[in-house]
Amino acid sequence: MEAYTRWVRRNKEYVHSLESLANGLTWLLPERFSESEIVPEAVTSILGIVTVVNEHIIETTPTPRSQMDTRPPEPSSFPYSLCLNLMKDIETLVEVMAQHFYGDDNKWNFIAVTEATKLLARLALLRDSGYKMLLHGGETMNDGKDPNEANQQHTNGRLLHHGRNGHFTPEGRALSAMSRFGENARMLSDPTWFRRAEHHQRAIMELPESDIKRSKPTLSSFLSEKGFLGGLFLMGEVMFIARPLIYVLLIRKYGIRSWRPWFVSLFIDLVGMSSSTISSIADKDRKLQLSEPDKDELRRRKMLLALYLMRDPCFGKYTRQRLESTEKTLEHIPIVGFLAAKLIELLVGAQTRYTYMSGS
Repeated sequence: MEAYTRWVRRNKEYVHSLESLANGLTWLLPERFSESEIVPEAVTSILGIVTVVNEHIIETTPTPRSQMDTRPPEPSSFPYSLCLNLMKDIETLVEVMAQHFYGDDNKWNFIAVTEATKLLARLALLRDSGYKMLLHGGETMNDGKDPNEANQQHTNGRLLHHGRNGHFTPEGRALSAMSRFGENARMLSDPTWFRRAEHHQRAIMELPESDIKRSKPTLSSFLSEKGFLGGLFLMGEVMFIARPLIYVLLIRKYGIRSWRPWFVSLFIDLVGMSSSTISSIADKDRKLQLSEPDKDELRRRKMLLALYLMRDPCFGKYTRQRLESTEKTLEHIPIVGFLAAKLIELLVGAQTRYTYMSGS
């Protein structure tokens, strides 16, 4: 394992190229979006897990400063972000297997367990981070620093070394990327794996004066310090975390064709985002000053609202008809018509999977 770790750290660009190619080829596997897609999904999940582990290895690469540091290392917190990434890579496989062995109705029991597990992990991460905004659902570490501040630190003589090669992570895999619509809006210029590596590097490359250990605030101390707006901000984060589980439980009770889960989920998203936005805008004392990653996260969450067009019953009643109409309009145009037909086919197939369109 040590030899593999060294190889990954020495050849990280080559590793990302192989991962991107392999993840793209999985969509050429037969029986995709059919009743027997367990094997293709299992292959995709395994590749995703390998990718996440490789990213973790790259992110935890020792730096010259950390190697020379003679201070006793601080106990590391539980790797919630790593666990959340791993869960996101196996959740579609869980859904496919549950549907295959237990049917369309009973699969929601397994999806609910998956969402409940992610909810607990995100709540623990929220507390562990000192009640900072969760970036990409907790998949990216939020160190509370602005990239602009890091650049200023670099000009002051502080080492901030990072690489950018534009390769996609598991979240960028074809239709899985569509399920993270807002994330992909910035992925081409700022990949998720790079953001996590950048945050990690920034956290460990600070000057000694910023290394003073600060105790993490408790819930009561956070609310006492931030006041009403802090409570409003925290309510928005909790609603964002709890929304997927509530949505699944409502589908389990009322069915996927009911408008009730759709409207309740949309209401929770709107109220949660409004709470986070209002708390930051109305913060005249700047107690809740948002960093650039926090602002990007709010924009990402707003863009995720587009996924409601791909969720039943809205998709079955409205969106699908628009897609089919577009396909008929473009089918006579060479190349464009073929590409549009394939894209719509993928969208319609992906829409049948909750995990592709969950935005969680």
